[in-house]
Amino acid sequence: MAFQSDPSFVPTPPPGEDELPYDDGEPMESQRHRKQMELLIEVLELHWKDRDDVYVSGNMAIYFSELQAKKNDFRGPDVFVVLDTVRRERKSWVVWQEDGRTPDVVIELLSETTEKVDRTDKMRVYAKLLHVPEYYLFDPFTGVLEAYALDLATMSYMPVAPGANGDVASPRLHLGLGVRRGTYHNLDVDWLRWLDAEGRVLPTGEEQARAAQDEAKLLAARLAEYEQRFGKLPGGEPR
Repeated sequence: MAFQSDPSFVPTPPPGEDELPYDDGEPMESQRHRKQMELLIEVLELHWKDRDDVYVSGNMAIYFSELQAKKNDFRGPDVFVVLDTVRRERKSWVVWQEDGRTPDVVIELLSETTEKVDRTDKMRVYAKLLHVPEYYLFDPFTGVLEAYALDLATMSYMPVAPGANGDVASPRLHLGLGVRRGTYHNLDVDWLRWLDAEGRVLPTGEEQARAAQDEAKLLAARLAEYEQRFGKLPGGEPR
C-alpha cells in the first residue's frame, strides 16, 4: 500500500531567538573582563559604523542545533564577529535563522574559572561544529594573547605565532590584535586592542573625541600665534 502523508500535519518550526534563552546567567568574571569585552565590541562597531554587512557582539548565546537549544548547555563567546550578514539587533545568534552563518572570529577572555572550558569544550565546539576560522584567547590580568587558526583538514585549531612585538593578525577581518597600555572608562591597564594594517590602535569613541579636542586646541594655538605676529584684518580675520 502506498504511503500517504497526513495533509493536516503541520511540522513544528524550530525555536528562534524570540523563544530561546539569551542570558546564560553567568556574569563576567571581573570588572576588567567586562570592560575588555565592551572595549573590543565598541571599537569594531565604530570602525565599521558605515557597514551594514557585519555583526559584532559578546556574551551572547549561539545556538547551532535544536538538541543543544533544548538543553541550553552552551554559553556564548565573550566576543564574536560575523561577516557577510545583516547588521541588526539580535537577542541571540541562531544559526538556522541566519542561513547557516557562524562566527568568523571568536575571542574568549580567560579566567581561573573559565580557562579549562575555553581550552577544551568551547574550542571543540568552535572548531568541529561551528567551524570558526579564527579563535583567540586573552587573559586580561596577565596580558597573554594566544591566536589559533582552523585547520580544515583536521577541523582543529593550530597555534599562530605572533609577530616580533607580540601582535597577531586577523586575516578574516584584515585587522590585527595587540596588547597596549591605556585608559578605558577610568581603568588604566594593559588592554587587548584592535589594530589597523599599520599597527595603529583603532580608537574608542572617547579617544576619537579627545583627538578632535587636541586638534582643535592645536589649531587655536596656531591661529593665536599667527594673529600675534601679523595682527587681524578689520573683520577679525588674520591678515
